[in-house]
Amino acid sequence: MPILDVRDLSISFTQYTGGLKQNTTQVIHDLHLAIHSGEIVAVVGSSGSGKSLLAHAILGILPSNAKMTGKIQYDGQELDAKRMAALRGKEIALVPQSVTFLDPLMRVGEQVKASVREGDSKAKLKEVFERYRLAPDTDKKYPFQLSGGMARRVLVSTATISGAKLIIADEPTPGLDPAVVQEALGRFRELADNGAGVMLITHDIESALAIADRVAVFYAGTTVEVSRAEDFRSSGDALRHPYSKALWRALPQNDFAPIPGFQPHPNALPPGCLFAPRCALATPECSEAMPAERELRGGMVRCIHAS
Repeated sequence: MPILDVRDLSISFTQYTGGLKQNTTQVIHDLHLAIHSGEIVAVVGSSGSGKSLLAHAILGILPSNAKMTGKIQYDGQELDAKRMAALRGKEIALVPQSVTFLDPLMRVGEQVKASVREGDSKAKLKEVFERYRLAPDTDKKYPFQLSGGMARRVLVSTATISGAKLIIADEPTPGLDPAVVQEALGRFRELADNGAGVMLITHDIESALAIADRVAVFYAGTTVEVSRAEDFRSSGDALRHPYSKALWRALPQNDFAPIPGFQPHPNALPPGCLFAPRCALATPECSEAMPAERELRGGMVRCIHAS
């Protein structure tokens, strides 16, 4: 049984466009994702594909104008608003994308120690700060006294010290030097090996592949492929979806080939397959309906032409 199981998730936002007129925009569509205890699932895709929004939905921190449908289950039970609030910061921990998540009025040491659920919080704080190369006096500083890289290391420390069963890391490594990046990612791998489930949201596909078990590829608010990490190799022929292959080949260390066109805006989604306007394999049939998920070669794909 997955520690996290997201099924048929859709999220829309209602906004006033002028006077009393309202406009509703759906930004996540029929999204599926499962994470098991002991595994790391890297979530990749371009900006605006819904990666961070999914994290906020799981944690129950969507804004008040958001409407969510579908199911999110944690440890076999539905994750409703009450249960989200009870588990947030305890069994489910977030390493946020923005360092502004730190409380500006509290010393960082107290913020990190507040996440410790068992054992000596002072000793665990000392250990985790040493692990992430934070000076002994860092615990007495306020967030404004930290550099961007230091603040990110504090955020990683806060999540990893919590003993959470599910860790959601939203772009946890930007601003860190390569040695600390490897240290942070290695710590996530260690947490997964000790039984935690980890969702690693990232643009750094190459670094994620060093620790991930599976990779979920998002496009325009839905999951287009879930594959084994080892499928991302060589020219990407083991991948299933045309977008996954194009994303892999666009990386500088590969072909550095740009993907023609652009990801559609949520207010201007094409009919059928969302990637069809940019896809060299597209046929008229692709515009009839969004492809259903199907299993293929040990993974999942939304594409009628994948083989």
